Amino acid sequence: MLLNYRLRSQYLCYFLTVAVAGFTSSLLLSAEKYTEDPGKKGNGNFVIGPKYQIAPDLTDLGNPKGKHFEFEMPLADSKIFPGTDKTLDPKKPVRETRKIFVYVPAEYKDGTKAPILVTHDGPSRMDLVRNALDNLTISKDPARRLPAFIVIGVQNGGNDGKGSERGLEYDTMSDRYARFINDEVLPAVLNNKEIKAAYPHIAFTDNPWGRATMGCSSGGAAALTMGWFRPDLFRRLITYSGTFVDQQDDDAPEEAKYPLGAWEYHSNMKLIENSDKKPLRIFTHVAENDLRANDPEETYHNWVMANKRTADALKAKGYDYRYVFSKGTRHCDRKVFEQTLADTLLWTWRGWHAE
Repeated sequence: MLLNYRLRSQYLCYFLTVAVAGFTSSLLLSAEKYTEDPGKKGNGNFVIGPKYQIAPDLTDLGNPKGKHFEFEMPLADSKIFPGTDKTLDPKKPVRETRKIFVYVPAEYKDGTKAPILVTHDGPSRMDLVRNALDNLTISKDPARRLPAFIVIGVQNGGNDGKGSERGLEYDTMSDRYARFINDEVLPAVLNNKEIKAAYPHIAFTDNPWGRATMGCSSGGAAALTMGWFRPDLFRRLITYSGTFVDQQDDDAPEEAKYPLGAWEYHSNMKLIENSDKKPLRIFTHVAENDLRANDPEETYHNWVMANKRTADALKAKGYDYRYVFSKGTRHCDRKVFEQTLADTLLWTWRGWHAE
């Protein structure tokens, strides 16, 4: 009886948190004044490969470099992900600290409110993103110019799959990870002594259209989930080989509402199609030979099927979306990033302007 009471209390607290966050998001969205007109160029479905080459804009062309920083955040200091969640499998180690990687491009002017890109599994593809910033923030072609956004690569909490800290952070269908980034990581970056010494007046925009997030695999699922549950915080989403499958922990409170985890984005529940359209701009990708590409639907673990159906749902709902299918490639294949990431970033940031 006591156990059932505790479980009911846990679920009630969870759903109240989600309800309050949703209500707050609705108020913010209705009150905002910022608008942009990105147009439809680059939207839709694309097939690339099977031959690949690195895009020149993702190489070092000798342009001025920004500054790179690295520091650590102890998990025990976190109020959101302290590494002690009851759903964690004790056989899957949790990191004691997570590394944070920050790149401030040369074009950033101290004191301005910078747009940001948060990348998962940091440092991930930060080498490519850094080259893109070095080359495209100074582009003479307005159609191929990036804003001087600051990149923040966040290391996951450790291990992988159900029962892991990484899985808890990335595969859970809630706003927890978006809140973790907004409430804990971003302030830690702004208050870092080394960063403050170089940029005494560094600041980030509060405009959710100036906040992008990118990840691959479960990091891709995290990117979509951050925007889905908190469009008041993040609206430009980049997912490569997204884990839109049933990876959510089986004893997570979120199972009550989303029993198949991220599979529910495109499942019979049709979460994307049956929900009000959100102010999001979404890039998705899947590889021809991505994980479990031949699995039947009832496994809820076919990455190719999951990403195609997610793209179909985004199209049906009228989202600004871009879906890339890469032939002859595998899960999170680097050569896909090397060929596409510059264009992906340019498409993602289309329409952005300082307020």
